[in-house]
Amino acid sequence: MEAVINHYDLIVIGSGPGGASLAQRLAPTGKRILLIERGGYLPRSIDNWNTRKIFVEGLYQARETWYGGNGEAFHPGLHYYVGGNSKVYGAALFRLRERDFQEVRHADGVSPEWPLKYDVFEPYYAEAERLYHVHGERGEDPTEPPANGPYPYPAVAHEARIEELGRNFRRQGLRPFHLPLGILLDERDGVTLPTSPCIRTPYFDGYPSPLNGKADAQVMCIDPMLAAHDNVTLLTHAYVSKLDTDASGRRVSAVRVKRNGEEEDYSADIVVVACGALSSALLLLRSASDKHPNGLANGSDQVGRNYMRHNQSVLMALAPRTNDTVFQKTLAVSDFYFSADDWNYPLGLIQMMAKSHPDQIRGEALPQWLQWLPKMPFEAMAKHAMDFWLSSEDLPQPENRIRYDGERVVLDLTENNMEAHHRLKRKLKHLLSKADTRPHLLMERRLYFGKKIPIGGTAHQAGTARFGTDPATSVLDLDCKAHELDNLYIADASFFPSIGAVNPTLTIIANGLRIADRIKERLSASVPVTSGAQADARGSL
Repeated sequence: MEAVINHYDLIVIGSGPGGASLAQRLAPTGKRILLIERGGYLPRSIDNWNTRKIFVEGLYQARETWYGGNGEAFHPGLHYYVGGNSKVYGAALFRLRERDFQEVRHADGVSPEWPLKYDVFEPYYAEAERLYHVHGERGEDPTEPPANGPYPYPAVAHEARIEELGRNFRRQGLRPFHLPLGILLDERDGVTLPTSPCIRTPYFDGYPSPLNGKADAQVMCIDPMLAAHDNVTLLTHAYVSKLDTDASGRRVSAVRVKRNGEEEDYSADIVVVACGALSSALLLLRSASDKHPNGLANGSDQVGRNYMRHNQSVLMALAPRTNDTVFQKTLAVSDFYFSADDWNYPLGLIQMMAKSHPDQIRGEALPQWLQWLPKMPFEAMAKHAMDFWLSSEDLPQPENRIRYDGERVVLDLTENNMEAHHRLKRKLKHLLSKADTRPHLLMERRLYFGKKIPIGGTAHQAGTARFGTDPATSVLDLDCKAHELDNLYIADASFFPSIGAVNPTLTIIANGLRIADRIKERLSASVPVTSGAQADARGSL
């Protein structure tokens, strides 16, 4: 009887953007769905706006110790809560550029072509933008891919200082644009949506909103789904330790769960892993067996490899006059995304981010050039700051991987394509030298999301189980089903062959919706599928 009780039509492991979006799309089918989350609900507390607790103390960060390839210990920037890492993301929801799906040449090598192109993802991008209330303005972004309609909500308005910066950039020949943001805010009538109080506050980028006004996976998918569909069950504080297979090794037969100090087993016709690219790879590696000695679905030896997470910098520019902006994260620049006037290769994306706070600055080792201001209050520095997030593409390398070394988790990461990123920093410095900021007062911030960049910076994680048509060089087929298993899918950024230079979350959501459609066909047909995506391979939906 217990085995019957614990059997579901579908199990989804992980409640972040990929898993949550997939589950909510399938909930109306009436099929029995179990959503398993390692953590619980993130508390709605005033501490969520406490800069020291969130960024310096890492209040909600996973209490884990991993190791770099050189043996150095670090704490990964992961958050185990309902909604996953989207609880602390900045909600910048970009589409990958159309050209990102093609082969792109960089100074250090090639960003590989995707087996499916932009046209397959475009309708799902549109649905993802509606689902996550994305605010933006079509036609402003010079590298924006084609879209079949406007953003579902108008762009979040710039405050005066950011509007001034945008005008300055335009005078320098750039085409700055409104950052596409997932936010529960309606400025058309001067009021917010009825589901949320106003969240036009400085506590947005990296902070878990106690107002539930950020369009994260919990707010947009999990809570509405549970309220509307009694066929969906959410299991929290449940750590999936291993996936077992049947005697053939072709089907996941049991999901092993540790919860409340006890071990529990669950099974389903279809199992979806959506733990995040790093944790999903670790789950597959933990699930090694006689049939899968190198880890589940790892006959290609590609699980955990090709890890990407962008080359990223957080820069704080100190201006002569104070910056009174409250909500700073509204502007971006993509003019250097694919090339520059002095560089024929891609540089990357510049975007504004939340304002620096005194406790963030105080928590970092100050650079040498600030020693001439030893008594300058951190509060004054924060008041004069303008803050930028820079992303450049890192290229997939098989040696960049997550793995086990005995009982330790090891993240091997060797930076590549850094010349492009250095050039992007210099471009920003030059732009600001012609604005009202002083270029020599450009400080690289290292403490962000309670972690240090590079090795501990696991935001934008991708690529550890790439999809493709050849089982010898990929882990997943074009439906994101494991080549080697008939009922196992992955619905996070693990499938990315490359990462571009824009935030990956909207692509994760869009692909989650796409996979859901494939799974819905299977659940409706109730017949095994051992290979798929032939239609998608032709670019057809």
